[in-house]
Amino acid sequence: MASFRCHDILGPLLTEITKMSELQAENRKILEAKLAKLRGRMNKITDDLRQEKGALSPDFAEQAVELENSEVLEHLDGSGRREADEIVAALNRMDEGEYGICVECGDGIKEGRLKAVPAASMCISCANEAEKAA
Repeated sequence: MASFRCHDILGPLLTEITKMSELQAENRKILEAKLAKLRGRMNKITDDLRQEKGALSPDFAEQAVELENSEVLEHLDGSGRREADEIVAALNRMDEGEYGICVECGDGIKEGRLKAVPAASMCISCANEAEKAA
């Protein structure tokens, strides 16, 4: 009969938990810095949009350019807000002890995916399925 020591069973598990804790701490710093930068950019876009909403130029060609610029700024603002929401959700999952767990299937999200996409909320399988459905 083989004899097992507690370390034989728990050692690899503790190593994996330590690796995930370190990855989470590293990703928290990355996400917080990215969120701060994103919020600064979004504030600038909001200020630019306010300025763009003023009186249009009397020149029709210039008006077309101004309107196009406003549309681009609004698109950037919308995509920035979605990205900020994803980052905030990832930080909340960290706080709740659910970071690295797929929100769809409950399986673990692989370390490589979390390194590549720190705000990932789904494992690669569920992310692929969601993309196909979209």
